[in-house]
Parts: sequence; structure tokens; C-alpha cells
Amino acid sequence: MISAAARDALQGWLAGQKALKGASDNTLDAYARDVTGFLAFMTEHHGQTQGLAALARITTADMRAWMAFTRGQDVGPRSLARKLSAVKSFYRWLSEREGFEPTAVLSIRAPKFQRKLPRPLSPEAASDVIETLEMQSLTLWIAARDQAVVTLLYGCGLRISEALGLTGAALPMGDTLRIIGKGNKERLVPVIAPARAAVARYAQLCPYDMTRTGPLFFGARGGALGPRAVQKVVERTRAQLGLPATATPHAMRHSFATHLLNAGGDLRAIQELLGHASLSTTQAYTGVDTARLMEVYARAHPQGRG
Repeated sequence: MISAAARDALQGWLAGQKALKGASDNTLDAYARDVTGFLAFMTEHHGQTQGLAALARITTADMRAWMAFTRGQDVGPRSLARKLSAVKSFYRWLSEREGFEPTAVLSIRAPKFQRKLPRPLSPEAASDVIETLEMQSLTLWIAARDQAVVTLLYGCGLRISEALGLTGAALPMGDTLRIIGKGNKERLVPVIAPARAAVARYAQLCPYDMTRTGPLFFGARGGALGPRAVQKVVERTRAQLGLPATATPHAMRHSFATHLLNAGGDLRAIQELLGHASLSTTQAYTGVDTARLMEVYARAHPQGRG
């Protein structure tokens, strides 16, 4: 049981995350679950509903008890770190609003975990995937559709949700696409000629009427194409090519970024193309290490050649 005051505070914080930081609905749902779970634990832990005054008195020992309990629920270090981040963000906001000292919560360290770096495909493997996708369906328009979607992931660095979120208004596809990404952030993405050609071929073969507000990519029965259908066709393709399980639709986006960087692309420009809020995220995406960054710096900076 969570007190009405704590529930109202949580809703106020979530509203602020949406309004000020543009958090997506999925992110807000995750935040709500994480903080609600924390508040419910504190109610159980202390044997009474926790109002705002009680929440202001939470100690380091209380935080450790919550973390131990959460770990006991088979929650891994990565997920626990995410939950702790949400709780800290909520407490930072609550302490400013209610005027208490949040150090007991904010000083708790997140568990260490090994960050899994994405594994991009080689340029040859990425090309093989796109070519082989067309063989996975005997229905010509579906084969063209699958190839068009994955070409957008690799050729433009789109998230699968961004590609499947395109409407008929994207046609005829020009040199750029205006994409609304995570947190409703807008970016302009260049469209390479093979991607334009793949989408145009699909649009010509598709048996369903496309409208400016309706989906660009259709499922077999005429509804909007879902991500699972794309994942399944990529699974069949990678099995046929003998590629590892890491060769997923999302890996095509990773590959776009890595191949651009290897060809001399600027890391900051690639960050913009991907729609990443943080350069460190792009760095992880492309597997760039500090030595590589220093190499780029030494080659590009006027004072780096001495």
C-alpha cells in the first residue's frame, strides 16, 4: 500500500519527466514500475504506509535492505542499476520540492556490471543479409517489404520502431527523412539511393492502399507491420548465412554507425544521425575506445599533428 501523498508525488515527477525531458511512454511506464516497487517495499519494510515525511527519513540501511530484497528477486545488476537510477531521480526531485536532504538515497552506489557492447556485422555480412532477405518469402511484395525495412535500418541507421512508424507521407522518399525518435526528438536523416530504391520497389508491389496517415509498411493481412515479423525474417536469414545470434535487426543499426565511423565519419555527426542524447552512447554503439578517439583527435586537430 502506497500513501496517497506518495502516489501524487510520483505522478508529479512522472509528469515532469514527460514535459521537461520528453520521456517516452515506455520509459515512463518503466519509471512508474520501478519507483512504485521501491515505495511498496518501504511500506512493507517499515510496517506502515510511508507518507512524504517518512520517505524523507529513509536511511542508508533502508536502501541496502531494498537492494538486497531486489537482488533476491532474481533481478540482475543491470536491471537493479536501472531501478536505482529511477529512485534517485525521483528522490532528487522530491527533496527539492519538500526541502529535505536526500544524501542517504543519492549516495548509494549502483552495482557494477559488464556493459555488453553491440556486435556490428562486417560490411560484407550486412550486404549479404539484405540480399538474402529477399529469398525468405515466395510472395514478391512481402520479400520486397522485408528488404526495404532492413535496408532502412542499415542504410539510414533507423531504429526498427522508427522504420515501422513511417507513414505513407514518406513517399516518394527523397534525399532525407524527418524522423521522430525517442522522447519525441526530431532529426533529419539522409537516405541513400539503395534505400530509396528498395522502398520505391516495395511501394509499387504492395497490394494495400497507402495514405499519408496510414502505415508505410503493411503486414500480410493489411494491418501495420510489427517488429516481430522483421525479427523472424532476419532470424531465418542469419541461419541461412551461418551468422551468429547477434545478427539482429538492431545489429544493422549498430553496423550503420560502425561502418560510417570506420570510413572516417565524425563521431558527433553519427550521434546526430542515430538520435542519441549522449555521445557516450554512440561511443558504445560503435565500440570506440579511448585510443581510437585519440587517434581521430591527433589526425584531425590542428595541434595534434606536431
